[in-house]
Amino acid sequence: MAVDDGMIVALGSADEIRRSDPEAETVALDGWVMPGLIEPHGHPGFSAILLSDLVVDLRPVVIPDADGVLAALRTAVADAGGEAVFANGWDALLQRGLPDPDIRFLDDLAGSVPLVVIHNSGHSVYFNTAAALAAGLDRSTPDPVGASFVRDAEGGLTGVALEAAAVEMVVAPMLAKAQQHLPRILPAHLRDLSSRGITTVSDLSWNPGLDPLIDALRAQGAMPLRLRWYEMSRPGGAPSVRGGEDPVFRQTGVKTWSDGSPWVGNIATSFPYLDTPATRGLGLEPHHIGHANYTPDELSAIAEPYAAAGWQLACHVHGDRAIDATLDVYAQIIARHGLTDHRFRLEHCGAMTPAQFERAASLGVTVSLFVDHITYWGEVLVDDLFGAEHGGAWADAGAAFAAGHRATFHNDGWVTPNEPFRNMAVAETRTTRSGYRMPGGTVVTREQALLAHTANAAWQLFSEHEVGALSPGLFADFIVVDRDPVTVSSEDLAATQVSATYVGGVRVV
Repeated sequence: MAVDDGMIVALGSADEIRRSDPEAETVALDGWVMPGLIEPHGHPGFSAILLSDLVVDLRPVVIPDADGVLAALRTAVADAGGEAVFANGWDALLQRGLPDPDIRFLDDLAGSVPLVVIHNSGHSVYFNTAAALAAGLDRSTPDPVGASFVRDAEGGLTGVALEAAAVEMVVAPMLAKAQQHLPRILPAHLRDLSSRGITTVSDLSWNPGLDPLIDALRAQGAMPLRLRWYEMSRPGGAPSVRGGEDPVFRQTGVKTWSDGSPWVGNIATSFPYLDTPATRGLGLEPHHIGHANYTPDELSAIAEPYAAAGWQLACHVHGDRAIDATLDVYAQIIARHGLTDHRFRLEHCGAMTPAQFERAASLGVTVSLFVDHITYWGEVLVDDLFGAEHGGAWADAGAAFAAGHRATFHNDGWVTPNEPFRNMAVAETRTTRSGYRMPGGTVVTREQALLAHTANAAWQLFSEHEVGALSPGLFADFIVVDRDPVTVSSEDLAATQVSATYVGGVRVV
């Protein structure tokens, strides 16, 4: 492979490449070379904070049991010296035996120390009275559009907030505290992503206040990957002006939310949650069916100004009813504006059916699947939440490819570890980390799995003219791995190690 000024200029045998430029510097690479991996749905701006030393890491991948979670919280409160404690990763479905984290429980645990605990999904947050005061919240605080504060019979706060706009209000003090640390923790997080073979990451909830920090990293030659970002849509929001083709850092689209998280009970499905100890522990009544964050008219009113301004839309959807409603809105917007190459996105697609994948493809809508849900929550989806019919077919990547999609996979920032090779493997086997084979859904081929984190992801981010393959005319973004990713078993693919990462022909890890 010949590289000049960061671009691939030729591919061929060693002799052919040497003859083309006998004076060129030669670099020998020890391992298998493949295109750099692309994370099409990440949150590096927020993940840098949640995964830093500013936040107590409670995630099930770190602390698997309830006793460990409670011990970590008690230790953090005792060591806080009265300062606020922020924790992330609470998951009652995997950390069995956790108590109901309402305001009374957290008041008893932390007293006058402000305590905020973010659910592992990021779609809910729990807080005590001191944290409510620190964030300026009380019973008179109105619910933001598309989000809510859970209240008791008298209208008082119960210490639970649901969905992004309300979560943001609770964690605002944490974000303010983190500002002075971002020059340290954001570059460290980006380097970690790069060490995992990720050469392009997309942020689906980017904070433009971080732009100067990115500019500084670039000026220092310390930007270890490319970043594509999505603006968070707001009711009544004014879209920014589209423009620029910066190959390192640019806005791609706008993020919207149709429903919530399966783990907290607020995804919009046509079928009910099961009545199990797990769902009762989540506070769900028998035959509970979740609801969308917005009506179709509300979602359309939020999304259309951005689409009319030329931006790609990316909408979080899990439940089949939410998917139908979102596709209805997309279809109306596409027709009204005569859009042809819009590449509107559906994100996560937990309960999406084969027919819905086919409809999406017919509209030119693309999908990014959270297949790693299977790794950690496969048994939970089937036995505790939705049963074999609906839970068993969760994140059906095979159906997406069968419908003609250039589907992609992702890890959603901090929710599961950023390990793209494991995503590929689980999409091939639909098997959990304990060896349980999902009773529904269809597997993908190795070619499809590799494309999901390379060429397909580049296309989904409108970057296929720059990255995603090893081809003349594209940037020399590639990685060196310790095994042949085309021929090894699924189990070995998941364990692939990255020994070097190159961005624009320059080694960054």
